[in-house]
Amino acid sequence: MNILFVGDVVGQRSAEHLKRSLPALKREYSVDMTIVNGENSADGNGITPYSAGILLECADIITTGNHCFRRREMDELYEESPFIVRPANFGDTVGKGYAVYDMGRTRVAVINLIGMAFMESCDNPFHCADRLLEQTDTPVIIVDFHAEATSEKKAMGYYLEGRVSAVIGTHTHVQTADEQILGGHTGYITDVGFTGVRDSILGVDKNVIISKLTSYYPQKHTYPEGEIMINAVVVSIDEKSGRCTGIKRVSA
Repeated sequence: MNILFVGDVVGQRSAEHLKRSLPALKREYSVDMTIVNGENSADGNGITPYSAGILLECADIITTGNHCFRRREMDELYEESPFIVRPANFGDTVGKGYAVYDMGRTRVAVINLIGMAFMESCDNPFHCADRLLEQTDTPVIIVDFHAEATSEKKAMGYYLEGRVSAVIGTHTHVQTADEQILGGHTGYITDVGFTGVRDSILGVDKNVIISKLTSYYPQKHTYPEGEIMINAVVVSIDEKSGRCTGIKRVSA
């Protein structure tokens, strides 16, 4: 089976572009299931029921990250939707950090974790992963590790080597060129990248970020016009064993 994992969607226009573009990508890569990180999909940061709705029209599971609770109107949807997850190691709060997508012939578990380095206070993601894997009864397991530090992401990949099908890094919005299969079993990439305007700084208007860095004053995030690119990976997995047989970067 082929699973398409799409990097952090930045802004509502990017979410709408992804919705229009995904059918062609799914055909090109013979995609069976799509996972999208949507934590930045609302204009002004975070995710809203509206932006989540756009993504759920084209994706099967939405993962999130450190901005998942930026919009309180999401609380009810986190509780009710089986297809939207927040980092599991945020502790006892609304929503869930784990989803199982039933495809009929197989089931895919999706785990969302957040890193400790340079991020919000959270439970230990390595210990959290151990607990969740004890509850998982399918060999096909995808982990979205939303983390800042490259070393922590790499450590998670090796920690879960042989125990999950793939560890996909998100958060830094820059696609890395280190896709590989760890231990002959676990697909890995440090960061899948982002979906947003190419001529930007991580999806935000470059003048806004430059102004913030040169004036020291906070700035409202705005999103530029221009060509939108989609960063993703296609992970090929043996359904019976859960073993990753291939991982390919996509930049469309």
